[in-house]
Amino acid sequence: MTSQKKLRIGLIANRSHQDAPNSALVQLLHGSGPSLQHLQAEMVIVGRTLDAIISHGLVDSCPVVERFPYGREGGLMKLVSRVVDKEPARAVDAVIYLIDPVDPSSIFPEAQALKRQCVIHRKPFLATLASAREWLELEATAAGAAIDNKLNPSFELKNEGIALIAHDAMKESMLVMAEKHFELLDSFGHRYATGTTGGLLNQLAQKIKGTEAGKNWVTPYLSGPLGGDAQLAELVLDRQIRRILFLEDPHVARQHEADIQLLERAARTVCDYAQVISEVSGADRWLTLLTRRIAAQT
Repeated sequence: MTSQKKLRIGLIANRSHQDAPNSALVQLLHGSGPSLQHLQAEMVIVGRTLDAIISHGLVDSCPVVERFPYGREGGLMKLVSRVVDKEPARAVDAVIYLIDPVDPSSIFPEAQALKRQCVIHRKPFLATLASAREWLELEATAAGAAIDNKLNPSFELKNEGIALIAHDAMKESMLVMAEKHFELLDSFGHRYATGTTGGLLNQLAQKIKGTEAGKNWVTPYLSGPLGGDAQLAELVLDRQIRRILFLEDPHVARQHEADIQLLERAARTVCDYAQVISEVSGADRWLTLLTRRIAAQT
C-alpha cells in the first residue's frame, strides 16, 4: 500500500494569540496535538510563533518543524511563496494563521496575499482557532484517528447556523455544492445567505423538497454591496452562525471589499467559535469529511 503524503502546514499567530497561557496558539496545540501527531504533519512555523511554542513547552506537539524567519525578516512572505511552490517537498498544503482582528500586521500586503494565494491554489486558509481545530479533527479522523468527543457539541448541526455566500462567478459552484451536500446542509438548524445567492438556494431547495417545504430553506439577507455581509457579521458576533461558506472569486476587484473583510473580521473576533471556508475544493472536502465525522459521532 502506498503511504499517504504527509501534510505540510504553515503556522503563524499574531502576538496576542501567542503569549498567554490560554492563548489561541496554546489552545490549538493542547487540543489538536493528538491530531497533529496522528497525521505526522510537517509544520512550517514563522519565527516568533515557534519561539512561543517552545516557551510554552509545546514543541513536541509538532512532529516535524521547519523554522521560518520572524515576520519582520520576511517569514510571512516566504510562507506565501511556499503556498504557490510546485515542489511537494517545499510546498505547504494548508495555512493556519491565527489572526487578531485588531493587529495591524493582519492587513499587511503579505498577510492579504497569503489568504488570496490559498484561495487561488485551493488550499485551506484557517484564520481562527475554531477553523484550525475543526480542520485538523476532520483530517485526522479521515486518516483513522478516534474522534475528539470534546468537540461533539459543535457537530450537533440541528443547533447550528451556517452562512452560504458566493460571488457572482462562484454562484454556480455554490449551487452544485449545495445540491451535492444537500442532506448535510439540510440538517443545520438555520441557514442564512446574502442577496441573489439566497434566492438561488431557495429555488434549489424547492426543486428538491417541494415548493412549500423549500421556499424558506435559507433566510435571505441583503446583497453584500448593500449590507448583507454586515447583517451576517452581527449574527456571527452573537454566536448564531458558527460556519461561513464564502466562495470567493479572487480574480476580480470588489467595490465592497470592506464589507467582505468585515464578515471575516467578525469571525476572527470570536476566534474560538467561528470559521470561514473560502474556496471550492476545500469546501467540498470539508463538507464530505463533516458528513463522515457526524456519522461517526452517532
